[in-house]
Amino acid sequence: MRNSWLIALRELKERFSNGTFLLMMVLGPLFLLLMLFFLFKSGDEGKKSLKVLISDPAGLMDSKIIASEEGKISYYFIGDYLEIEEFRDGKAYQNFDALIEVNEKVLMNKKSFVFYRENPSTDVKMQLKFQLERRVEEVMIENFTNLSVDQFRQIKQPLNVDFRNVYDPKNQASDMEGYVGLVFGFLIVLFVLLFGMSILRSTAKEKSNRIVEVILASVKPYQLMLGKITGIGLAALIQIFVWTFFITIGLIVFRQYIFPDMFNPSNWEGIQVSADVQQQLMESNSAERYNQFVELIYERINFGFMFIHFLFFFIAAYYFYGAFFSIIGAISGTESDGQQFVLPIIIVLGLAVYFGYLAIVVPDSNLVKYASLIPFTSPVVIMVKLAQGLPIGSYYFVILSLIILIISTVVFLWLAGKIYKNGILQFGQRAKIKNIFQGLKS
Repeated sequence: MRNSWLIALRELKERFSNGTFLLMMVLGPLFLLLMLFFLFKSGDEGKKSLKVLISDPAGLMDSKIIASEEGKISYYFIGDYLEIEEFRDGKAYQNFDALIEVNEKVLMNKKSFVFYRENPSTDVKMQLKFQLERRVEEVMIENFTNLSVDQFRQIKQPLNVDFRNVYDPKNQASDMEGYVGLVFGFLIVLFVLLFGMSILRSTAKEKSNRIVEVILASVKPYQLMLGKITGIGLAALIQIFVWTFFITIGLIVFRQYIFPDMFNPSNWEGIQVSADVQQQLMESNSAERYNQFVELIYERINFGFMFIHFLFFFIAAYYFYGAFFSIIGAISGTESDGQQFVLPIIIVLGLAVYFGYLAIVVPDSNLVKYASLIPFTSPVVIMVKLAQGLPIGSYYFVILSLIILIISTVVFLWLAGKIYKNGILQFGQRAKIKNIFQGLKS
């Protein structure tokens, strides 16, 4: 064990002396944060302020919308019909950003059109809709009831019908959560492939330049294989923790300094309502207030829970696939000789991602259940299942999947050790499948 640990430290030191490894340790999380920035920003694109002209020939609005005109939207009234073409092309209306048609039918069909020149932001759209809706409500109260506005809003209780799955009564599962799990699973596949290739290249390189003969004078082949897998795996874990640190700091900065309006109801400019109404709007219209991706990242995913399981399944999957990369490196004659055997591994890893996608589309299918237990595909599928939210009492399925993966890893490492011992000192031959069977027989 001591020899394996010394080899692991040697491999780790070699990774940190590699400029590309250090560069990716920094650029990787920055690239992911840049992607998140644009995803967040996409929910806040559009024109930030509007000068709105309201065509109100019947005088329903009494030339007012809200009590205070301060905010992102300014309203102006015209007491006549206005054709869209005239508003679009007329010189007198070029300073206005949008036109709203309000006629006597709006009280009956509850429908109004907003014609804009430049697409407003989601925030501005929602404010305009809310303010216009509140004003129409006041007009209807005045014309059709004897109640005051406050009395009407006290008794106004719309019926909300919410459909829920009996196995998911809290409505925790959704496709969006599933895709977050798929991202976790894809990261497992990505790191396994990248650092698995490092195992292959390192093994084949030392074999081709005969350094392995010197090393095996002091350690056993199995210790060399295990130490090499462990050292490169430690480098992968350090990179994962560095990425996690930078991404966490980045998300905090996004929330506190770059996109603070997305999370603070007090920033609702131009909406003159009480605090309790603001809170209700934030809860009921979160998908309109900011894009669902922001809500998903900050509110709906337990990243601590996901990250712990990610580490367990990544470590097990890395050692599982690391055994195969070690075999390919040991039976290869040159550093590039074993590339032909990498393609099947890439295909299997691609299938794992595909089964993760199936877990989102058809989560209850038998194929997905089998894939969550097969060690080749289980890391990705289980991450999707965890993100979606497992039913009460079903967590044992995750434990079972992890146990099967660990047992399979131990078995394949043992078999890989036999093949590694037989192939690591064979020189001058190309990688062949028969070499694998010869190693198993010996």
